[in-house]
Amino acid sequence: MKALKLIAGVVVSLAIIVLIAGLCLYSYGTSAYNKNAKDTIAFTVSNDSTYYSIVNDLYDTKLIKSKFIYRVYLKLNPPHNTMKAGTYNLSQSMNLKEIIETLGSGEVINPNEVKILFQEGLNMRSITKLIVSNTNNTEEDVNTLLKNKDYLKDLINTYWFIDKSILNEDIYYSLEGYLFPNTYTFENKDVTVKEIFKAMLDETEKQLEPFKEKIEKSGYSAHEILTLASIVELEAVSTDDRKEVAGIFFNRLKNNMSLGSDVTTYYGAKIDMGTRDLYQSEIKAVNAYNTRADSAMAGKLPIGPICNPSLDAIKAVLEPNKTNKYYFVADKNGKVYYMNTYQEHENKIAELKAAGLWF
Repeated sequence: MKALKLIAGVVVSLAIIVLIAGLCLYSYGTSAYNKNAKDTIAFTVSNDSTYYSIVNDLYDTKLIKSKFIYRVYLKLNPPHNTMKAGTYNLSQSMNLKEIIETLGSGEVINPNEVKILFQEGLNMRSITKLIVSNTNNTEEDVNTLLKNKDYLKDLINTYWFIDKSILNEDIYYSLEGYLFPNTYTFENKDVTVKEIFKAMLDETEKQLEPFKEKIEKSGYSAHEILTLASIVELEAVSTDDRKEVAGIFFNRLKNNMSLGSDVTTYYGAKIDMGTRDLYQSEIKAVNAYNTRADSAMAGKLPIGPICNPSLDAIKAVLEPNKTNKYYFVADKNGKVYYMNTYQEHENKIAELKAAGLWF
């Protein structure tokens, strides 16, 4: 009797050990091959493929750890959808459940799709170059649409943040400042400029919507907020500096001073920052953008944005620092210095020049 109890105990113990080992093996086999993997793998499924027939390919590409556990998982969790032929973006960071769900989603990669990164702070000239280089559109296609009054009026009626300011003949590019910087995906190179602009304007609406009430109560139009944000975008890099610079600009506007911003002068001259120094004639040129022109822009904003600003710059303008400063200057390393008076401003510039920190 004791022998039988001993045997039974051993059998039960072995069964428990086998069960625990099986559960551990199953857990291991269904986990991600490499949970820290960041790259994606283009995995192609042919027309006659099934979940079972692709097991070797999944194993060979190191997307699954065990072919046996993969088959067991399918038995226990039969997929609800059949696989659609095509190429899928998979990753070694996906567990077995995520891989099966992705393969059953039908969300195949479009081999002809086009992704375009429009970085923060780009002006319309740079945006046009990106569109031309990544799609089948020409520079003329972009410029023609930007000048199409009927199209622009439709936009004014469609988006709450766009008003008739964009119709002003002195504005260089009507939608400058309104195209939200981001990465956009399009079906293929035949995407039209209008479709590209719609995607970007929709994103602008999405990003600005939470701040709509604040914009309406600011005392400035959305056009003016975007205009000042575009200047702040190019004048400062960090969030703290942008909020301080925005506060200084508001101080200058309220005291009927010109913004005195170099970035507006470059834009007014249609010279990209960093390409060359400005001529004195360009610095003094009176146009709708140059805020360094002698007294011409006292207490005024430029006629429109000079680049497409980030959300960070927009928020800095909507939530500026309350400061008693009126001047700032940045050195060649991007460090920003703040001053109360024009003389302090001039002294700081001389100091930076002497230290080799001036552009």
